[in-house]
Amino acid sequence: MKIDDIARLAGVSKAAVSLAFNNKPGVSEQTREHILNIAQAHGYKPRTIKTGREVQKSNAIIRFVACKNTDIITEHYDSLPFFNELIHHITDQVKQHGNTLVISSIDVQDLQYELQALEKEQPSAGILLLGINLTPPMIEAIQSIHANVVILDTAFEHVDANFVSINNSLGGYQAGKHLVKLGHSHIGYVKSSTRIPNFIKREEGFRTALAEHHLTIDEALTFDLQPMLVMPQEHLQQSISLLHERPTAIFCENDYMAISTIKSLQNIGLRVPEDISVMGFDNIFEAKVISPELTTVHVKKDMLAKTAVNRIMDNLDSVQKNAAHIYVNTEIVERRSCMPIAASNQF
Repeated sequence: MKIDDIARLAGVSKAAVSLAFNNKPGVSEQTREHILNIAQAHGYKPRTIKTGREVQKSNAIIRFVACKNTDIITEHYDSLPFFNELIHHITDQVKQHGNTLVISSIDVQDLQYELQALEKEQPSAGILLLGINLTPPMIEAIQSIHANVVILDTAFEHVDANFVSINNSLGGYQAGKHLVKLGHSHIGYVKSSTRIPNFIKREEGFRTALAEHHLTIDEALTFDLQPMLVMPQEHLQQSISLLHERPTAIFCENDYMAISTIKSLQNIGLRVPEDISVMGFDNIFEAKVISPELTTVHVKKDMLAKTAVNRIMDNLDSVQKNAAHIYVNTEIVERRSCMPIAASNQF
């Protein structure tokens, strides 16, 4: 299908078709609508169209799928602050493109089968996959179902797919540099008992920052916690109480664990940050309401959403789908849960 064909079907000149596609004066609004309707009906996708009505993009179904497991993305994942905020931004971005977001959650072990069924029942223009717990074989299987898939919040360097992820390594590195800058050298580490690529990258970045200052994390100061709980942890309280020398600061792999750590320390009579500084990762809403307010690594969830949705929309325009790995950088948000080591020693 060429411009000549559109002109012939519409009963107008090629010049009129070009004016309509470029939203330029010279044709009536009625003629412009007539030309655009014919182009849409015959699947013609003009590259130069500049009207607010994007024939190839508007009114498309974009499917958001959260891959559930028992540890991170649970049945009620959308009520958790991080995921709730991310979904809010994704919904807003999809609406801005004039499209409709359909949200599903699927047990990770049933992902391929159920996604095939969903696409058969209601085909989508693209799939946004929240894939914290995905594996490379799973991703390859999903790519066989749909040509336009963007995977959120995880990435595998050796997999040829579209990934939009937090720069977890940078965030961990920034956290380590921040605590060292505050004068801390005897630093504890709270890690998730469930190891996923995001947490592993955060740990790598954190250890790299410490190594640059000839520091390491003592295994005696490494504590495992469940990653999504925000309540005091008895085993953490016991472990801290039994230490001969407590850390002056603790970095936690996410804000849930940081909040849990603060509550656990307070339960055993330790003050944050006067006795121990605590730092998190993600900058969820609760980070601002816990007492003391949590110093954390800010994850730009709005940028994650915008980048992922734009990637989906760009692929709608492309005959050849070119995959890309895109990382959204992080930054430190300083609040009251951390203080310089010299200041804490004064208490």
